[in-house]
This record gives sequence, C-alpha cells and structure tokens, in this order.
Amino acid sequence: MAKRTASKRVISGSERAPLRGARKVGKVPADERIEVTVRLRRSRRFDVAKALRRSASRRMTRAELATRFGASAKDAAVVEEFAREHGLSVGRIDLGRRSITLRGTAQAMQDAFRVKLAAYRTPERIRYRQRQGGISVPAAVHRVVEGVFGLDDRPQARPHFRLLRRRPGGRRTPHAASASFTPTELAKLYKFPSGSGAGERIALIELGGGYDPGEMSRYFKGLGLATPPVLDAISVDGAHNAPDGSPDSDDGEVVLDIEVAGAVAPRASIAVYFAPNTDRGFLDAVTTAVHDPKTTVVSISWGGPEESWTGQMRSAFEDAFQEAAALGIPVFIAAGDDGSSDGVGDGRNHADFPASAPHAIACGGTRLAATGSSISNEIVWGPPSRNGATGGGFSRYFSRPKWQKGVVSGGGSKRGLPDVCADADPETGYEVLVDGQRFVIGGTSAVAPLWAGLAAVCNAKAKKKPGFLAPSLYRTPASFRDITAGSNGSYKAKAGWDPCTGLGSPIGTKLFASAW
Repeated sequence: MAKRTASKRVISGSERAPLRGARKVGKVPADERIEVTVRLRRSRRFDVAKALRRSASRRMTRAELATRFGASAKDAAVVEEFAREHGLSVGRIDLGRRSITLRGTAQAMQDAFRVKLAAYRTPERIRYRQRQGGISVPAAVHRVVEGVFGLDDRPQARPHFRLLRRRPGGRRTPHAASASFTPTELAKLYKFPSGSGAGERIALIELGGGYDPGEMSRYFKGLGLATPPVLDAISVDGAHNAPDGSPDSDDGEVVLDIEVAGAVAPRASIAVYFAPNTDRGFLDAVTTAVHDPKTTVVSISWGGPEESWTGQMRSAFEDAFQEAAALGIPVFIAAGDDGSSDGVGDGRNHADFPASAPHAIACGGTRLAATGSSISNEIVWGPPSRNGATGGGFSRYFSRPKWQKGVVSGGGSKRGLPDVCADADPETGYEVLVDGQRFVIGGTSAVAPLWAGLAAVCNAKAKKKPGFLAPSLYRTPASFRDITAGSNGSYKAKAGWDPCTGLGSPIGTKLFASAW
C-alpha cells in the first residue's frame, strides 16, 4: 500500500536533546531492526481524584481499569494502518496498558516518524542510537497517540546505590555510628509490625544486572530466614536476569533490592522485572508490573535528573503511577544519591525522576546509629561527599499534590520530595551478599525496598487494605521519626516535612495503626 503524503504533526513532549558528553561514532545501519512502544490515549477521561476518593471504600480492579480507561480497539486500528503504510509490523497490542509494539528497520522507522538516527557513544563507552528533536506522525495518528518510545535507546536511568566496603571474612562490628545493619535489624529498629507479608507480591524494577538464586538462598539462610516462596525473574522487551559478576555494577542494585525486601517481608513473593535501560524498557517494565494481577507493591531504585527525561516520558510514568494509586498499589521510588543537585553539576538544584512524580512515594535517606535495639541518633545522609547524599528538593514540572498542601513549604507550588526516608548512608548501610562477597551497601536504593517490605507486611496483616497510601502518610505525622538535623546540600532538615527526609523515618507499628 502506498504511503500517505499528508503532513505530520509533532507529538507533544517528544522533543529530545543530545546526551551531554556523548560522541557521534557513525550512522545507524538502514537495515538495523528496531522495536518501539506506541502509547495510546485512554478511551475516556480518567479522573484520578475521583478514583482515589472512591478507593477508600472500593479499590478499582484491573479489569475495570482496562475496560473503562484503557485504549479503544478503534484507536489501535489507526496505528495498525499507519504501521502497514510504512512497512512496519505490529507486535503485541495491549489495550489495558494502552500500548502497541511496532517493529521495522531503522530506515522505515525514520521515514514513519520523521526522525534522524545516528550512532553515539557515552563517556562510559556505551554505544546507543540517538535522535534529536520531536517525533512526527500524521494528524489521524496524532489524535490517538500520546508517545512513542524506543527510537532513541540511550541509557535512561542510573541505579541509586552506593557500595562502601566488604566485611573481611564476613565479620561484623558493634553498632556504633559507622556500623552497618542487616535488613532484619533495621526492621526491628524501625519497629515494623509483626508479620511476614504472606500473600503479597513485591514487584522490583531492574534495568540491568542480575542475581544468582543459589546465592539468595544462602543469604536468607544466614539471616535465619527461608528464601521468598516465589522469586521470579520476568523478562520485559528482551532483557533477562543476567548477573555480570561485578558487585559495584548493576548486580549490586538487583541483589540489594531482593535481599532487603525479602528479609523484611520473608513470606512475600518477589517478582523481578528485568528491562533494558532505555525510555521504552523502563516504561514497559513499570506498566507491566502495575497491570500484573499479582502485584501488590512496587519498588523502583533507578532514576535520573528530571531534565534528562522527555515530557512524554514524565507524563507516561505519572499516568502509570496514577493507575497504581487507583488500584491501591503503593510505588516506592529512590529519591537519588547525589544531594540537592542530583549530580548535574550546573550549580542549581534538581529533583530526581521518577521519584518526583506526584503519585509515587519518594524515598530519601538518613545516617543511622543504634544502641542495642533502639535508635540513638538519626540525621540526614549528607552533605554531598564521595559517599553521596540523599536526593530531595522540588520538582520543576509537577504541581504540589493536594495531600502535601499545608504540610510542605518552599518550592513555590511544586511537588516536594522525598515523602519518607530511612537509613541510606553507606557508612551505616545494609549488609548484603552479592557475587560471592559480603558488602555494605547504602543509597536510597535500599530505602525503596525497605518501605516496600513494610507495606507488604502491613497489607498482609490488615483486615482491609488501604487505598492510595500517600495521603494517609501525610495525615499521620506522629507515625514518623522526625529528622531535624543535617543537610543534603542546599536544603537543611527541620521540624516537620523537609526536602531532605520528607515526613521522616517509619515508626512501623504506629504507621500500621494509622495508615492501614
């Protein structure tokens, strides 16, 4: 069939700038095979505020979400016709997730979406495809499509963990200001309620690395725990569990997430969603996890400065988190490990995304000291140093959500983060077993799965599961240990919410009583 010659329109928010510090190394071969995910509009308007109000009495089901607020078959047909006209094949169509997979050569993709692709290499020598400018489609397609992801496959996010050191021979030191903790010890210090998380399923989003199931069993056995009843590696967009034997690479992130969540909620099932570290891979992993009927909690330990994401990406992620909120699924996300600048280095403050999305629960970090079974001191993890500092600050793109009003101050009318916090300083970090060695790892990457484990324990223990969790957290400040000392760079801790540690670290039993 001949291609239509109608003029094309740029998809809002699809504009993409070059990656700073990257170097062009050549052309993308015309016959290189590319897959993209096309995200469709909803079949009807989704009033998230109304959905959240209703969730207090009856949470929306995934079937209802897909049927009422998914994409329409008619809109999908428009994209299918467009694909055929441009020599692209149509892969999976998921109307509930509002996504269509298209496949074709680089040349066909460039012609279809009116983009130019070139091969680039990052300063870390990672080769990738880069595009500049916006993505254009015919008017009929423009009306039904909200985003196209995967044309540019640059590394999208970084893991938020900091590996400090290995404990020689596995020996441990007494709990002083620079001592480390096992996840189970932290659960006791934070007074997690009794329970195991049985029947819950924690989804972990991973953009690289992997784990050894046998090593996981040895780690949990060393804590006196059984291995999680289910530990599944789920492939998204062709990625899979692929440990590379290097604990200071992505393996450290994957293992940290599993060992922390699995230790504090030992009977919860864990699903590890492995996806490529691209805009498409990250988004597809999140939407797949949220729409998985078994998922009850989500933990994400990856991110990057808000400005490194396109507008269509920020919108698509926030949209997915709104859906999770309507389903009663809390999404905990690491707030970053490079202080108030988020490591950008331009002298300005930057928030980390996707933690800055309003319907996510952003997790900041502290430095913890304990005496016996009690916390003796807890301050902000920071200021920025070689060992990092907690992210936090104010979004440039998202307005302040209703539940933060009257609690959050500063930042004009923008969303403040983090919402909550816990131990993250690698000097007082988490004892893990990764790639055959024992290490202490910190970073806000550890905080997200710790809170996810707490949510799983509370969910399993509660007679009635809560709806969207964030507003309940902001209504119960007495359920947190308020962190009032320390700085993450531009921001200082203070009484009440602050852009270093949010509401504070958990007092688990009080949180369960007030928020569940």
